Amino acid sequence: MQENDDILPITALPQTGFKAFAMLVTTLGTSTKTNDKLDALGKYFNTAPAKDRVWVIALFSGRRPKRMVSSTLLVQWCVALIQQPVWMFEECYHTVGDLAETIALLLPETDTLEGSGKSLAWYLEQVSRLEKADEADRKLFVVNNWLEMNREERFVFNKLLTGGFRIGVSQKMMVNALAKSVELEPSVIAHRISGNWNPATTSFEELLSEHAATTDYSKPYPFYLAYQLEDDVSTLGEPHEWQAEWKWDGIRGQLIKRNDQLFVWSRGEELMTEKFPEYEVLRDLLPNGVALDGEIIPAVGGQPLPFALLQTRIGRKNITKKQLQEAPICFFCYDLLEYNHEDWRNNPLTERRAQLEELVTKAGHTALQLSPLIFYSTWDDLIEIRRQSRDYYAEGLMLKRKSSAYQVGRKVGDWWKWKVDPFTIDAVMIYAQKGHGRRSNLYTDYTFAVKDGDKLVSFTKAYSGLTDKEFAQVDAFVKRNSLEKFGPVRTVKPELVFEIAFEGIAASNRHKSGVALRFPRISRWRKDKKPDEINTLEDLQKMLLLYGQKTVG
Repeated sequence: MQENDDILPITALPQTGFKAFAMLVTTLGTSTKTNDKLDALGKYFNTAPAKDRVWVIALFSGRRPKRMVSSTLLVQWCVALIQQPVWMFEECYHTVGDLAETIALLLPETDTLEGSGKSLAWYLEQVSRLEKADEADRKLFVVNNWLEMNREERFVFNKLLTGGFRIGVSQKMMVNALAKSVELEPSVIAHRISGNWNPATTSFEELLSEHAATTDYSKPYPFYLAYQLEDDVSTLGEPHEWQAEWKWDGIRGQLIKRNDQLFVWSRGEELMTEKFPEYEVLRDLLPNGVALDGEIIPAVGGQPLPFALLQTRIGRKNITKKQLQEAPICFFCYDLLEYNHEDWRNNPLTERRAQLEELVTKAGHTALQLSPLIFYSTWDDLIEIRRQSRDYYAEGLMLKRKSSAYQVGRKVGDWWKWKVDPFTIDAVMIYAQKGHGRRSNLYTDYTFAVKDGDKLVSFTKAYSGLTDKEFAQVDAFVKRNSLEKFGPVRTVKPELVFEIAFEGIAASNRHKSGVALRFPRISRWRKDKKPDEINTLEDLQKMLLLYGQKTVG
């Protein structure tokens, strides 16, 4: 399809396709300044071929091709090519910490500095085509491309092959950069690139056209995200200007009815309609031209159930009758984004809420629930209510300005999440492993243990929460105090104590400790505590008894 030059003015001749993309990824991965990243993305969108632009939008908004080859095969092919023993490759991998980078470094340099000359679109379409091909055909494709690429291209190529393509760019940043190249508002672009589209068959013109946005009946809206409230709640002003709701612990989603079809989207833009057959009845109860924002959570009689029950349903293609009975899924509605085929996002929250209440009441089915409002008079009232959050299986409260529009992405000012304080436990580090990306040369992934009599029992892993300086200090400790080596994992002297924060605890058959934590992370390094002062397995079991959820896994 012919590109429309009015959409993207070309200011320079296109660079070599995949090399330009590899240069972009390198810049984005090494830059620490937002403006530098925006400039790099803007220059790319102004010069790259149209098909490559579409694929970059797809990649940076989470649409990646399915993995066509396993890590094991990539290692085998690399070892054969460099004619070195597997143990040497493994030693290099443990030092580098990243498979894609290890392979790129070990392969012999090519004679040309120009790279392969092929486009990003060509590579990704070949990857999709070869997904189910014979191993010999996949090997030929991979090895031949390794031999004609430069090192930067190989690294990015390997990242795409392994499914490990993660770059420090948010979708919001990508949209803002794209907005500088086309005459569209970022909010409009964010909406038009959402939904169910295929970068292999969608042109740049089609993707950003208003026609595509109106003919794709499944297309969701970009989600409005809240910031964590860190200041005193009274800084928000008058209490009567704010609407308070529970912050439910589930999957944020959109439920859409258009053209007599029902669609369920997750916040990660995964189409999940078939995973929740409970919602099918709503296809006949909701009018066409409706889009609802809410939470996908298990509930009985309008009362939410623990998140652990939802975990028993996530990822399953076939839902059994028993699972439907034990973990019935409801949609708790927060907001109304579209009504009677009209975009309601700019209407005040009070108007959207009033129409939402009427809509849900008229549908009259347990699969569709209104997220209840919390009534209060003063901020002190709300502070006391917030303390009760876990009694309702909620993470805290949501505060929304009653006059607010439904915006795009994370904005400061009108929507706030006010979560309860996390659980904490003091533990000692017993294992360490090197991280990934910029931390691939440092030991930054840790396993922690609590006391059980005279023994130490591992109970969780964590890899975030420390400063760069602290990570460097722990890395030095690991290198000086390693006891044993198991592949990339090092056993270390149990001397460093850390406070581990987490959002929930559940019984687990998969863990030696018998518990699984939700969102564990390091909250602080307890240099003031000795290893014999850490918490015990009994402490964890008491927390499980008081706040625990159903057994997982």
